[in-house]
Amino acid sequence: MRSRTYTLLSTAAVAAVLVTGCGGGGSGPSAAAAPSSGGPSGTASAITIDNFKFSPGSLRVQHGARIKVANDDSAAHTVTAGDGRSFDSGTVDSGGATTIRAPAAGTYSYHCTIHPFMKGKLVVQ
Repeated sequence: MRSRTYTLLSTAAVAAVLVTGCGGGGSGPSAAAAPSSGGPSGTASAITIDNFKFSPGSLRVQHGARIKVANDDSAAHTVTAGDGRSFDSGTVDSGGATTIRAPAAGTYSYHCTIHPFMKGKLVVQ
C-alpha cells in the first residue's frame, strides 16, 4: 500500500513539474518560460486573445517586462511585432499561453501572422 501511494505521489509531482514548465506552446525567439510581473508596481501585464481580437488593443509596459499571452480563442494565433524581429510569441494554440519579453523603449505595432487582420499596439517605456 505504501509503495502504491509513493508511486502515485511521485507521478503526480512529475506531472505537475512538466505542466508548470510547459508554458502552453509558445516557441518564438522572444518567448519566455513563465509569466512574470510586467508593470512597475508588480501588476501583471497580459494580452488576451478572444473572438479574433487582442485585448487590450494597446498595452503599455516597461522595457524588459514579461507579457503573458493567453489564447482564449477557438483557433491558434501569434503575437508578432510588425517588424518581424522585436518579439514573437510563436504559435499559441487554443487554450494555451506563453510569455514574450518587451523589447527596447518604443511603440510597436503587432499582428497575428495566421490572421493578419488582427492588430494591436505595444508601448514600451
